[in-house]
Amino acid sequence: MTVVYAQVPRAPGESGRLLLRVLEDITPVVQALPPDAALADVTGSVRYFGCDAVGIARLIRVRALAWYGLDCAVGVAANPLLARMAGQGGPPGAVRFVPDTPRDVAAFLERKPVIALYGVGPKAARTLCTYGLDSIGKVAATSEATLQRILGARLGRLVHERSHGIDRTRVTPHAAPRSAAAERRFARHEVDASVRRGALLELAVGIGRRLRADDQVARALTLTVRYADRSTTTRTRALPEPTAHTPVLAGTAQALHDALGLQRARVTALSLRAEDLMPARLSSRQLTFDRQAESADRLEPVLDRIAARWPGVVGPATLARS
Repeated sequence: MTVVYAQVPRAPGESGRLLLRVLEDITPVVQALPPDAALADVTGSVRYFGCDAVGIARLIRVRALAWYGLDCAVGVAANPLLARMAGQGGPPGAVRFVPDTPRDVAAFLERKPVIALYGVGPKAARTLCTYGLDSIGKVAATSEATLQRILGARLGRLVHERSHGIDRTRVTPHAAPRSAAAERRFARHEVDASVRRGALLELAVGIGRRLRADDQVARALTLTVRYADRSTTTRTRALPEPTAHTPVLAGTAQALHDALGLQRARVTALSLRAEDLMPARLSSRQLTFDRQAESADRLEPVLDRIAARWPGVVGPATLARS
């Protein structure tokens, strides 16, 4: 298998959908990674286009730039894990290739921080760092049994495999995404907490509408705050129950923000990501006798249809005033 990961960094609006059009013209095996990235299995395209995988990646980049003005970062590797890490580590316009040999894979992964390993969240990364395992190379040199004692059987096995560049997943066309993300970048360094809360509300509204349109619910929410010195803070909180209800998403996002206790932090961007998605039909819900909450739930689909037809007409009053 040969996998290409393409991302359009810092591109607003419909960049994700336009990128999918480019990839689907190359291969039918394309998996969307909202909001602005995708994976493509180009194994069958190499022979058709008469070039190697790197040539395919360059073709994707040139077409995206020529057709839609999208400057992609592209990663090429033998599996989704390595392709994703290669693409995310490159600047716009770059094509990064990881050869499929144990030595090249080890050299590519060795010095990267453990948090860069897909599947390792902030909590697991902090746990590994307390044992001195702060790089992927150090994790790869640790036995699977030791990692299982530190992280648990399932996660320890997964981290051990992925630290060696092993990824057993496949590119799944039209697979439902496991997360839905949105980002707000500020034109200047934002120190006003009320402005940041308004931005979080706007992000939560957009994510809620997207989840409801896809008939999905989220079980966790992750907030990432980027600062002027290029450092970041990431916090994740499990939701009380799987939901796509905007007030719950917005309340959780703002609780995550307030818990950081930011005083005069110069914030450049906020990113909100709904995690661990599942089909809404498979989720359970606690019964409530709150008529106001029930009415808001029933009203949301109506507001979603209005917003889809007339963007900007309906939404939270706070956003309208701003």
